[in-house]
Amino acid sequence: MGKRRNLEQYIDEATRNIREDRALAKSLLMDAMKDMKGSDASRREMGSIAAKYVENLQRSNEQMVKLSALLQRQQSRAVGLTEEDKEDLYDALNKVSE
Repeated sequence: MGKRRNLEQYIDEATRNIREDRALAKSLLMDAMKDMKGSDASRREMGSIAAKYVENLQRSNEQMVKLSALLQRQQSRAVGLTEEDKEDLYDALNKVSE
């Protein structure tokens, strides 16, 4: 149970960090977009910075997808039949066929 608890804590922490990173990147991107409205020079200067913020948002999306896949795999394993369930089912099928 201790390992599961640690995994849940890491997942919660990772999710919180991803959300915080996304919020910061989005805020900085919005500021950069405001600054870019000023002139062509500011667009050239801020364009590469804005692109980095967008890349950060894309990476955080990928992290959320990977985290979701991990959670889905973990839940699907918990839903399956245990070995005892399989043996009971096999025994019941054998009795029916006799």
